[in-house]
Amino acid sequence: MSITILPITDHEMYEINGHLIYKDDLNNWICKSVLSEKEYFAFNLYMLIVIENPRFKKHIKSTYLN
Repeated sequence: MSITILPITDHEMYEINGHLIYKDDLNNWICKSVLSEKEYFAFNLYMLIVIENPRFKKHIKSTYLN
């Protein structure tokens, strides 16, 4: 199973295998559907490597293979 993370709005909204995750007004990441453990882990990894990295000017689509 692969996990695809697609940026919709950098630093604000992303799609993970069809699940929408976004930042609320308090800067918490919110997802209205339940992410699997692997999707959650992949997003945390993406957040550390891409979202929090100031060298990335535009966020990229990423696919994590299991």
